[in-house]
Amino acid sequence: MTTEPDDLVPGRRVVVRYRLPADDPHQFTDVIGELVTLDPLTVRTPDGGVITVPAERVVAARTLSPRPIRTREIRALESAAADGWPGVERAWIDGWLVRAGNGYTRRANSALPLGTVDGPVQLTPGALTRIAEWYAERGLPMQLALPDRLVPELPGYRTWCEVVVLGIDIDNFVLPQGPSMVRIDTVPNAAWLDLHRFKGEDTTPVAPVEPDRDVLTAVHQGEVGFATLGMPSVLAIGRGAVTVAPDGRHWVGLSSIAVAAPHRRHGLGTLVCAELIRWGQRRGATHAYLQVEVENTGALALYREMGFIEHHRYRYAAPD
Repeated sequence: MTTEPDDLVPGRRVVVRYRLPADDPHQFTDVIGELVTLDPLTVRTPDGGVITVPAERVVAARTLSPRPIRTREIRALESAAADGWPGVERAWIDGWLVRAGNGYTRRANSALPLGTVDGPVQLTPGALTRIAEWYAERGLPMQLALPDRLVPELPGYRTWCEVVVLGIDIDNFVLPQGPSMVRIDTVPNAAWLDLHRFKGEDTTPVAPVEPDRDVLTAVHQGEVGFATLGMPSVLAIGRGAVTVAPDGRHWVGLSSIAVAAPHRRHGLGTLVCAELIRWGQRRGATHAYLQVEVENTGALALYREMGFIEHHRYRYAAPD
């Protein structure tokens, strides 16, 4: 097989050329699709079929560029993610989902252009005024969350904090086997909140952000779980939220993943993520997603190593 060993990763699009049986009139054929497993080499075709190619028949295999993500797929995942981290108050203003969460986290306190059609959502002067007034009434600054392709370019706006949205098909993920060492509760306990407060660092930062329980436990038409590894001394934590996108796909969103500083580089973050994915699958999730700031290169490398691939990006914006 003429390919570099590190070139093939489950979850990515590949093309595989393989030798046909001797009685076939053609010598070779190709299959294009999503790589499911390497051993044996198994590919899921666009029509949902699965083809397994014995190693001795593989002639060549290579990774293709990721499948283009359609605008409606971005809108669907953003809708599921908005339900998974909805804040404590929300409303619709001219196709924009406005969310408020006591000022805790950007996601829970920003307006998202979800609309109702496949095309971009416009931001008219009237809509901008009503959105700004909605946030002003709650003592919050107006900020917009702008996913790729869901809104036209907004001249005169400043942007910050670009976020990569990563996704994975759970069928392509190796779920943990056997009893779990991770406990998942419906609400965060005190130890979970402590580790979350300090992002796993030593408990001496200046002015740590106090967790907002109402925002952390909120979910819209879904289910939320809080993972804890280690008792009584907590080593790692995470949050999972299972919600359904408008296209019917069930997602489990992973967030608030943190590992205590002395216990990093031992796979504990991966273990917490894996258990949350297993927890989500048992509740109907077929796909998982994460949202990671582009500057967090360590986390991006970890999640890509787990098999997550980039789905789209978003950034925050406000009138300059």
